Amino acid sequence: MKFDFRKQTVIVTGGTRGIGRGIAEAFLETGAKVVATYQSNEKAAEEFTESNRKYAGCLDLRRFDVTQYSEVENFYREIEQTHDEFQVLVHCSGIRVDSIVGMMPEEDWRKVIDTNLTGTFNMCKLAVQGMMRKRYGRIIVITSPVGRFGFAGQSNYAASKAGQVALAQSLSKEVASRKITVNCVSPGFIDTDFISDLPEEQKQTYLNMIPLKRFGSPGDVAYPVLFLASSEAAYITGATLEVTGGL
Repeated sequence: MKFDFRKQTVIVTGGTRGIGRGIAEAFLETGAKVVATYQSNEKAAEEFTESNRKYAGCLDLRRFDVTQYSEVENFYREIEQTHDEFQVLVHCSGIRVDSIVGMMPEEDWRKVIDTNLTGTFNMCKLAVQGMMRKRYGRIIVITSPVGRFGFAGQSNYAASKAGQVALAQSLSKEVASRKITVNCVSPGFIDTDFISDLPEEQKQTYLNMIPLKRFGSPGDVAYPVLFLASSEAAYITGATLEVTGGL
C-alpha cells in the first residue's frame, strides 16, 4: 500500500525524538505537512530539523507543554492561523518515571499522569473541536501494552496508558457521527532512548519475552499509524493495534 498525504496537515506531538520522530518522518515521506511538537529538548529538535532539511517546506516545529491547557489552546490557535486546518493528530508525548508504589514520590505519580493522560485529554479535546467543524479527522494515540500487563515499578506509567485507551474508546463513540476516528497504537519494546536507560539485564529479560526476538524500530510503529490515519481505515475506530512482536 502506498500512502499519499500530500493534501493533509498532520500534528505529531513528541515528534522530534524516538517513536514520534519515526512517525513524523514517515508522514513527511508521504508528502504531508507535518507539525512536530516538543517540550524542552532543543538539541533533539535541532538535530531532527537538520536531518530533514529536504522537507523544510513541509515541516513546522512547535514547542509547548501538553500538560498546560492554555499552551495547548495557543498551539491550536496558531495552527489554525498558519495552516487553516489539519486532518490528523498523532499523540506521542509521554514520559516514564519508574518506582515501586510504596516508594514513589507523589510528584512522580502526578508528573507521569499529567503528561501521559492529562496531556492526551488536552490535545484530543481541542483537536476534535476543529475536526468536528470539518466533519473529518483521524486521531491516533500512542499508548503501551504496559497499561494491560502492568510492570513492577511502572504503576504510574501503566495507569496513564490504560487511561489513554479508555479515553480513546469513549471519545471514538462521541465523534463517530462526524466521520472522526479515534484509535490507539500500542508499541511494545521499541529501540529508542525511551528504553536505553534500562539496565542491560532488564533489557535482556524483556527481549526474552518477545517471540520475534528483537526490539522494534520506530519504523515498525510508523506504518500502522499511517494506515490508521488513511482514508482506507475509515471503518476502524475505538481500536487498539498492538505492535509488540508478539509480546
